[in-house]
Amino acid sequence: MPEIESVVNSDYDESNITVLQGLEAVRLRPGMYIGGVDSAALHHLVFEIVDNSVDEALAGFCNEIHAIINPDGSLSVEDNGRGIPVGIHEEEGIPAVELILTRLHAGGKFDNSNYKVSGGLNGVGASVVNALSGKMIAEIHREGFLWKQEYEQGITVTPLEKVEESKKTGTQITFWPDETIFDNVEFNFEILAPRLRELAFLNRGILISIRDNRTDRYQEFQYEGGIVEFIKHMNENKSVLHESPVYFSGKSEDVEIEVAFQYNDSYTERIYSFVNNINTVEGGTHLTGFKGALTRTLNNYMTANKITNDSKENLSGEDVREGMAVVISARVMNPQFESQKKIKLTNVEIKGKVETLVSEYLGSFLEENPVVAKKIIAKGIDAQRARLAAKKARELTRRKNVLEFSTLHGKLADCQE
Repeated sequence: MPEIESVVNSDYDESNITVLQGLEAVRLRPGMYIGGVDSAALHHLVFEIVDNSVDEALAGFCNEIHAIINPDGSLSVEDNGRGIPVGIHEEEGIPAVELILTRLHAGGKFDNSNYKVSGGLNGVGASVVNALSGKMIAEIHREGFLWKQEYEQGITVTPLEKVEESKKTGTQITFWPDETIFDNVEFNFEILAPRLRELAFLNRGILISIRDNRTDRYQEFQYEGGIVEFIKHMNENKSVLHESPVYFSGKSEDVEIEVAFQYNDSYTERIYSFVNNINTVEGGTHLTGFKGALTRTLNNYMTANKITNDSKENLSGEDVREGMAVVISARVMNPQFESQKKIKLTNVEIKGKVETLVSEYLGSFLEENPVVAKKIIAKGIDAQRARLAAKKARELTRRKNVLEFSTLHGKLADCQE
């Protein structure tokens, strides 16, 4: 076994401690903030900026968001919100926009005075994008003027400039991803468009568009029906069990939820869960609460209405979700996520609140719509029957294999005819 090579300098003292200044930590360890340097991480930069515009929409100050892929390799995100503040920050002595874009954990979302609910809660999104960009330009329409400031690799290179008079309000961020950090800096229309469509579904009435000036491709998304139209989009070209998607919404203290679902004749479930417009791809406590309430409410309905199935077992979660397309969107005042990429909600208290809301509203829906309720129950019973039959077949196959390879006496072996 080879010996481990010793470190040249075996001394370890205070002189070895390195302090990274400003946004150096982001550039040194981008994976900690955006999950890597691959294509997914590159496009995550876009969504960080778009999420800020969506937060303006959630607060009621913005109804248009436009993403533009430029021929020079940059990407712009423009909204018609209030515009990032441009006044001098009293404590730091620099413009607020410069503070937000060049300092980690600086932003207007740490209390609830500006944004009641928000996806960007730790003040790192925009500054991380700046840190990982070779160049960034912020253009802000606010207080009767167009303001502009430029940055390179997260460092301010021009003072905030009052360019011209403007009657508009809003923010446009243009950035060029740093070629020394990312494997590939080319934006993909096909990756960006589906996420922007999702955001339009989740925020009814808001206009969100994407334009690719390299190819003249353009798509515009605006849905007055919200997540109900999301469900219809998911079930396109599928045979549905009930004509209209089930929809309900409710509020419990600092949690608001919207749920829409519809069953089709397939055997797979498709679940999309969101918190403050963020796609929690690994679910979390809100999704756990929904699943638990769905299973329990349907089993309670069966018991109350004396609907029997072949088995004495209750329907399982797997049974009741077969062929289900569902979108659950939660708006939480102070969400906690597993990481900066926000793929899983971890607030323990959310599970119980979502469970209570879903049980209440779903229970009422089933009682008021017995025809739809019975179709859903019948689908679940069929799924249970298939699941138990498959389980029995697996057990028989395994038992037969064990007996075939055993050394039992001939009198105990399986019969041959």
